[in-house]
Amino acid sequence: MRYLTAGESHGRAITGVLEGMPANLEIDKDEINRQLARRQGGYGRGGRMQIENDQIDILSGIRGGKTLGTPISFQIENDDWPNWEEVLAPFGDNGYDQDEIKIQKENKIKTVKPKVTKPRPGHADLAGALKYNQSDLRNILERASARETAMRVTVGAFGRILLKEFGIDVTSHVQRIGAVELAEQELDFAEIRNKSAQSEVRCIDEEVTEEMIAEIDDCKEEGNSLGGVFEVRTTNLPAGLGSHVHWDRKLDGKLAQALMSIQAIKGVEVGLGFEAASRRGSEVHDEIAYDDQFHRLTNNAGGIEGGMTNGEPLVIKAAMKPIPTLYKPLSSVDLETKEKFKASVERSDVTAVPAASIVGENVVAFELAKAFLNKFGGDSLEEIKANYNNYLKMLEQR
Repeated sequence: MRYLTAGESHGRAITGVLEGMPANLEIDKDEINRQLARRQGGYGRGGRMQIENDQIDILSGIRGGKTLGTPISFQIENDDWPNWEEVLAPFGDNGYDQDEIKIQKENKIKTVKPKVTKPRPGHADLAGALKYNQSDLRNILERASARETAMRVTVGAFGRILLKEFGIDVTSHVQRIGAVELAEQELDFAEIRNKSAQSEVRCIDEEVTEEMIAEIDDCKEEGNSLGGVFEVRTTNLPAGLGSHVHWDRKLDGKLAQALMSIQAIKGVEVGLGFEAASRRGSEVHDEIAYDDQFHRLTNNAGGIEGGMTNGEPLVIKAAMKPIPTLYKPLSSVDLETKEKFKASVERSDVTAVPAASIVGENVVAFELAKAFLNKFGGDSLEEIKANYNNYLKMLEQR
């Protein structure tokens, strides 16, 4: 199973193609749109979320609400496109002959320069311009934008629908925003899912939620931005997804790559993660027991050993850096004149950690669905279910 995405942040639409989904899987379009709506939420988001109302438009691969086994193509229209068409149209001069263009942005008339030459520290702007030999940073920043994650949430939603056929689910919660951190709490999957959904910052503790909101408000007053940490968890994963036999088949490696590929993610931990490096072995490794089936007495490994799921819940964390665009911009150097300037402002989020946790859920769901199909694959849902049930019977006999 694989996918490709295309599109720019303010372009006509963002699009995707998903290949490898089995036939006869019933698709709930409302569930996909629900995941997209979750991505747009969270305290600390900016005006762009008030403009867009993401709704999936499925173009192929589904008939009568069920997958055909053929590639699924889909798109999400950018509601802000009419205001940017003069700047980003595929053909034409794109306003290069104009110093300024007036557009409707965040419910206001705003003057923008079609050409951007001031790279923002911490963004893809300068590295991308040098790599692709571009003189206009807009040719980099539009695609580098986290707007692209709407497509990854979409493909993840397809993966979630498949996983739920086998009782597997994914959730997340925010553990840290800026200096405010949640103390470790022992909660089951359902509690994490329900409590995080009730919090504006997706934190499972009400008091810590208020502290995080205050931290965001203080940061907004400063014209600054905040990063944080979120955790993704799963339930009912069978043992044996992934493999130990080659480096590129190890599931923890695939999950880490998927999470690191989300814009602004700078670190990933599985289970204890970096904490394991400061403990002795007897405090790290999970003892094994047998009560009708093999299981671990603890889950410090985060559900993965040797690149494979071990039957325990997957626990994986990701650290997100502060958003690089600031309302008090840092110093930069103009790409053309080489003169010092304050970096350009292109967006207004204070923090996107709660939204990133939703993206994280869905990229994890996609990788798990992919690993699931690699293990139990077939051309139809019925064939996969037969393979899966046979595997469970085999495990019961061990």
